[in-house]
Amino acid sequence: MELRFDDRVAVVTGAGSNPGLGRAYALFLAARGARVVVNDLGLGGDGSGEHPSDAAAVVAEIVAAGGEAVADGHSVADPDGARAVVHTALETWGRLDILINNAGVCIPTRFDEVDDADIRRMVDVHVLGSIWMCRAAWPAMSAAGYGRIVNTTSGAVFGEPWLTIYGTAKAGIFGLTRGLALEGAPLGIRVNAVSPSAATAAAVNTFEFPEEWRAGFAASLPPESVAAPVGYLAHEVCEVSGTMVDVAAGHVKAVVFGHTAGHHSDAPSIEDVATHVGDVFAATDPVLISDPHDPAAGVRDADGALQPKPYRPGA
Repeated sequence: MELRFDDRVAVVTGAGSNPGLGRAYALFLAARGARVVVNDLGLGGDGSGEHPSDAAAVVAEIVAAGGEAVADGHSVADPDGARAVVHTALETWGRLDILINNAGVCIPTRFDEVDDADIRRMVDVHVLGSIWMCRAAWPAMSAAGYGRIVNTTSGAVFGEPWLTIYGTAKAGIFGLTRGLALEGAPLGIRVNAVSPSAATAAAVNTFEFPEEWRAGFAASLPPESVAAPVGYLAHEVCEVSGTMVDVAAGHVKAVVFGHTAGHHSDAPSIEDVATHVGDVFAATDPVLISDPHDPAAGVRDADGALQPKPYRPGA
């Protein structure tokens, strides 16, 4: 049976670039019945505006194919802008079922070279943008007892030259995904992260590609190949939550945490650690963790015995 999104309303951020992942997600969801808010600030993948994106053009594609969509030009990088994006969905269709946090800015450069403003820009759009959008969507999803959120992380979290700040921001998004998966479970909200690889306008405009690579790059990694796995994470049949899914060239893989068996001592000393460092890092019998609900993930309060002190904003 075809998995469809009839009567569902989705917000896709950063969906105006062509070719682009957000556009591919928006077109895929709309083709399967979803009504889509196509959000994009119009500045392109590096945030400079040199290679602009166009949310209205993506909406026109969806409408021409018989779907329903509206464009939204608010910034996800501040809480008012994020609330305005969600308001567009609620004002237009009265509900919000799916949020795909795809908006991003990539500025590859050395750690000792990148300026303060560009650090702030990457952190604001990726980490804070995802937080603001999730916070804005959370009340509507909580009230409905249903929601699907797909955040965007990256293989850069494992370390990549020129992408230290970008990778740091993407690692923060995965931390957000894990925590929200736990908080969303009793509310019917599933939260996952995708690590996509695709030949997007942002990638081509951000990196220098040898001319002989371009055709093969575009052919082997079309953004459309990522849309179906993301569509699964956004669908009601998806029951996994807190996962990181790597999608590239037709491959769909779960990325998991893990730890080694390690070394134990009742009174560890620096000399003890130095002596047994081989045991600490030995890859024998590793414990793999994909689900944050897994006790091996280190959830120390499974019975709810520990409760936080009353929250005092700004204290």
